[in-house]
Amino acid sequence: MIALCNNFSIFIKTNNTTNTMENTKQETWNQPQEPQFRPENKKVVAGVLAIVLGYLGIHKFILGYTTEGIIQILISIITCGIAGTIIGLIEGIIYLTKTDEEFYHTYQLNKKGWF
Repeated sequence: MIALCNNFSIFIKTNNTTNTMENTKQETWNQPQEPQFRPENKKVVAGVLAIVLGYLGIHKFILGYTTEGIIQILISIITCGIAGTIIGLIEGIIYLTKTDEEFYHTYQLNKKGWF
């Protein structure tokens, strides 16, 4: 009788027959799970666009704020881009410092348009 261990299975060979002894109890900690549904979070895209191109209001359009985006463009035109750039920079920093859940609930669900 010969016993061999290979890949967590024990094989016993006796008179030209091989029996496999395996643990049939399934453990739950290593079972694949369904991925949790996560809504699309636009935090990084909106934050980077607000910092880089804040005077154009593109970050507002990305988040679905059409009216606020047009106001941002008008503010930039009236102030030669200075106020629009400052507003975009502030909003970009705010966006990127929030957690994913805070950002999603504040700007995508509750539609908070400014700051």
